[in-house]
Amino acid sequence: MKSLSKILTTVTLLLAVFACEKKPAEIVLFSMMDGVEGLSGKTEYLASPYVTAGDRVYMVGHQDGSFPDLGWHVEGEMGGIWNHPIKLMDGFTNAIEIEGNRFCLDNASAFINYPFANKHEFKNSVPGLEVERFQFVPDGKQGLVIEYLFKNVDKSKKSFVFEFDGHTDLMPVWLGDRAGMIDHVDNLVFDDQRQAWRGKDEGNEWYVLFGANQTASHSQGDSSLCNYFPQGKGKSAKLSYEMELSANGEGSLKFFIAGSYSGLDDVQKTFDLIKTHPETFLKDKRTNYDRIASLSKITIPDKELEKTFEWVKYNTEWLVRDIPEVGRGLGAGMPDYPWWFGVDNEYTLKGAIATGRKDLVYATVDLIHKLSVQENDNGKIVHEVSTNGVVFNPGNINETPQFASLIWYVYQWTGDKAFLEKYYPTIKKGLVWLMEENDKDGNLFPDGYGMMEIHGLESEMIDVAVYTQKAFADAAQMALLMAEPEVARSYQQTADLMKAKINTDFWVESANSYADFIGTAAETFPLVDAAIIRADTLGKPWAVEELKLLRKKLSTYPRNKKQGFVLFHNWVVNTPMEMGIADPEKAIKALDKGSKFVNPFGVFVTGIDRDEASQSEDGSFTGSKVFSYTGAVMTLPTGVQAISENNYGRPDQALAYLQMMVKSFGFALPGSIYEVSPDYGMMAQAWNLYSFGVPIVTQFFGIQPDAGNKVIHISTQMPSDWDSAKIEKVLIGDNVLTLSFLRVEGEIQLQINQTKGDWQIDFVFPTGKYNVWKVGGKEVEKTRVGNQEVFRTSGTSISASFK
Repeated sequence: MKSLSKILTTVTLLLAVFACEKKPAEIVLFSMMDGVEGLSGKTEYLASPYVTAGDRVYMVGHQDGSFPDLGWHVEGEMGGIWNHPIKLMDGFTNAIEIEGNRFCLDNASAFINYPFANKHEFKNSVPGLEVERFQFVPDGKQGLVIEYLFKNVDKSKKSFVFEFDGHTDLMPVWLGDRAGMIDHVDNLVFDDQRQAWRGKDEGNEWYVLFGANQTASHSQGDSSLCNYFPQGKGKSAKLSYEMELSANGEGSLKFFIAGSYSGLDDVQKTFDLIKTHPETFLKDKRTNYDRIASLSKITIPDKELEKTFEWVKYNTEWLVRDIPEVGRGLGAGMPDYPWWFGVDNEYTLKGAIATGRKDLVYATVDLIHKLSVQENDNGKIVHEVSTNGVVFNPGNINETPQFASLIWYVYQWTGDKAFLEKYYPTIKKGLVWLMEENDKDGNLFPDGYGMMEIHGLESEMIDVAVYTQKAFADAAQMALLMAEPEVARSYQQTADLMKAKINTDFWVESANSYADFIGTAAETFPLVDAAIIRADTLGKPWAVEELKLLRKKLSTYPRNKKQGFVLFHNWVVNTPMEMGIADPEKAIKALDKGSKFVNPFGVFVTGIDRDEASQSEDGSFTGSKVFSYTGAVMTLPTGVQAISENNYGRPDQALAYLQMMVKSFGFALPGSIYEVSPDYGMMAQAWNLYSFGVPIVTQFFGIQPDAGNKVIHISTQMPSDWDSAKIEKVLIGDNVLTLSFLRVEGEIQLQINQTKGDWQIDFVFPTGKYNVWKVGGKEVEKTRVGNQEVFRTSGTSISASFK
């Protein structure tokens, strides 16, 4: 009995100790952002979009904290909270009731964007209180986390009620009707266990759960205070929380929103998981973005360009869409093009592989290929596919050859022959489809839409011809690796013939430009008339005059004889230089001509939209009321021009184009570059990674791999005012390379470190550029290959100088 008494006494004492122990303080998530760079938005752009992104879920609203109806693909519905292929919520409103007064938090005083999260500050909304709303989306999870921080800036205690009004809108993505996805009215039920509202679409197993980490009072109905009444078949419900802050005290609330398009159990598990471990998911998110920043990390004299390049890598990650039932891949742009495009990725993934994103490249290529086989199964590559797997456009002509060149480009970086073998059969089919079904007159130029989808412009387009030529040249190299020498010879012959024909048939000497297209006078008349109307409507008298002169000349041409026409001055006339197949003399003339069709932000999509005033038009872009690219300057044409300049030994001009694009960085959304410069269209755009990654990594630093042979060609050409530069952790096959550049009194010094000492480094420069080559401090003899001089060496640490 005595020993039992001792045991009971001990247990009692232990229980008393545990009861006195304080529960561990809950982590304030925003405190985990120490050391993470945040970029502040402009006050004048608070009423414009932002995105909080994960690979499963993302949220789009306005920087002022509101959720207006946005977008046109599903009109007014492209904002809010999406869990593709469904939408979860139109958004939410927040209000504070204090001392008998109520205040809506829909007019933030500041917006701060972080690489993987963002924050709204409400410093003037509630007397005596400052509120911050911080949010992030865990990757791999169908949910998001929102944290509110309340600061009492008064000298007296404050009690108030915080209201969270959630507005569900469970509905299908664009083209949902084609997939049998029919929207119904939402129903709401309060989940007592989770202290959260659960919404369900009446006719589908689509769910959303939203609630906080505290007990709530709850009710249904719209909040008239915030005057928010979104469209759709959703419902609204309120959660209220009593808060008390001491003088100068602080408090917080965390909210969790989870969704599912497959069932109740799924949404409940996600909600419970993110509610239990939000700090773990935030830490994982930070680790992922730290890794992205560390790959192909540059240090250059132009600090604005350096920062832009870093954030463009982040922007790319915002656009990853993962729908397990369909696939994982890179979307095109936010908020209206979150789904997948063939051609957008055929540009973007070249930048992605050069910045270490093999995982993303492989997943996206696999997805685009799978969807193309399902839809076409003849080698043709799809153009646009919604996240429910429904194909909107089975493919424009240029997408098929560009896919072939993308595969070869990725192989050069990875040396993965299995990757090549997987897609080679589709490439062969695609080349047959290109030439047998689309080259109607057998002149080696396929007919049909390329990048410029102008109504009536479906003749032999310059970009289609150029990308087809490059595809045959790249396929010839693939065929050699696949032990098909006769196929390789045939492909190379076609490529050589096409290169010669492009430089003759498409070149228009009187215009110092490659033609927009090849066609007959009869086909061209209506295009000229339409262009005159366009130019006249936009008030471009020089273009009207030029087009009228062309129309007059057309009347003297044989009506049915084909020839090249410079009509629109579309940006695609620069693709012969982008792919490096233009004759050098013609290239310089064409590049100089192309430099005329710019404004301070970059290159016009359609050159006839430019006028003399364009040089000084560096303010907000004014688009039409109905979304249109008329008059647009875009990053893809500007990036293509930069790449083209570098291909012909003009890095200073290339840098000038990059600096034009940098002018758009953070113009409207801090940390991002809009699709149309500086602030129109998509607020984040995937192909920006092509426009920055290729010219910086492969041309300025000159890193051009041949990973299949364990060779890296180094052809560094820096802008003349860059005397030092460095790039770190460039992933090439199983090798990792770092390159440092230094210019001292006319001598170029390179330091190369790589993790694999058996990989060969080829220094490659134009003949006669440098007379004295030293490697490891000793003068070396170089070999001449064509119009280049080459020296090969190896080792994990290589020092070289050139003078």
